[in-house]
Amino acid sequence: MVFELENDSLQDESCLTVTSNRKSHHSDKVKKNLIIRLNRIEGQIRGIKGLIERDTYCDDVITQISATQSALNSVAKILLEGHLKNCVLERIQEGDMEVLDEVLVTIQKLLKK
Repeated sequence: MVFELENDSLQDESCLTVTSNRKSHHSDKVKKNLIIRLNRIEGQIRGIKGLIERDTYCDDVITQISATQSALNSVAKILLEGHLKNCVLERIQEGDMEVLDEVLVTIQKLLKK
């Protein structure tokens, strides 16, 4: 599932739009792991907000932002691995070679960050 922001400004979740109706095939174990990681990241984001509200030294805030970005990258790696091993493989086996272009675009998006 891909979400896009309507513009580059800060948006709430109501501005996210689903661009695909396909479903993922995560095991319960992987899904639980991802949710735990995302809950931790959500806490990190709230912590960063608190640091800014308390006028914390910029370098300390940046360090926390970097740690949060690293945690998000870990989630993306887990998702990408599962996507390649399951979704992409399945679509290739069905003869859908367009999935390769989709994966390349996804990887380009990940590498831009």
